Amino acid sequence: MSILVNKDTRVLVQGLTGKTGTFHTEQALAYNGTKMVGGVHPKKGGETWGSVESGAQLPIFASVAEGKEKTGANASVIYVPPAGAAAAIVEAIEAEIPLIVCITEGIPVMDMVKVKARLDKSNSRLIGPNCPGVLTPDECKIGIMPGNIFKKGSVGVVSRSGTLTYEAVFQTTNEGLGQTTAVGIGGDPVKGTEFIDVLEMFLADEATESIVMIGEIGGSAEEDAAQFILDEAKKGRKKPMAGFIAGRTAPPGRTMGHAGAVISGGKGGAEDKIEAMERAGIRVSPSPARLGKTLVEAIRG
Repeated sequence: MSILVNKDTRVLVQGLTGKTGTFHTEQALAYNGTKMVGGVHPKKGGETWGSVESGAQLPIFASVAEGKEKTGANASVIYVPPAGAAAAIVEAIEAEIPLIVCITEGIPVMDMVKVKARLDKSNSRLIGPNCPGVLTPDECKIGIMPGNIFKKGSVGVVSRSGTLTYEAVFQTTNEGLGQTTAVGIGGDPVKGTEFIDVLEMFLADEATESIVMIGEIGGSAEEDAAQFILDEAKKGRKKPMAGFIAGRTAPPGRTMGHAGAVISGGKGGAEDKIEAMERAGIRVSPSPARLGKTLVEAIRG
């Protein structure tokens, strides 16, 4: 099994005709299993997009709703620039797309606050923004993750950091474990999906036998996730877990690339997060270079 995406996921691309959308759609088409079914552009409906690399052609629709109706799409990926990305998410929500993945970085926080309010009243799930996407090995690649480092297996990966997502995947592949699904939730302070949401799915997924969770300084999402894991363990739901917190050496008040990675008000520090994770039974890696081996140690007990 897997979570969020599989071989039956049908993906619309919002922002397909731009440079970024074109590049990553070609990468997705080249990845084994991914079903890209069309693009969306309000001024180019009725046209056809062609991939130079693969020779594939996709229809372009004037709206997400039209694209969903004509292709049966059940997912959307957004490569729209920051100024229009929030509106693109809302359009996908209004079209009742079940899974929306927004890669765009730099969306204004207030725009996302409004999006979150719409999202909470809908049946759609948003991954991101400012995230690398979701990938289930050999079945579906949505976003910008490098597919060649993945291997079908038993580890669920969830991360706030795009780069460290790839590191966790690469190392678990090298350890012979492979992955069920990798989810980059993004580092912005206001986003669609949090650690707890993904951890709940991984705990419920029979194929996911162990989990890697990668956090960052700033906010309380990692502490909340650790408490969730602790509470679930008391109910008898537990899987081996390894974790890592990026930004351990950052001084208070320092930002670490992501808008959400700010230490303030006595919360969000790396040591607090690490302590909470260890208390929940998560084995915390001393460095990103040992994530794979730390998970193996957690599995062996």
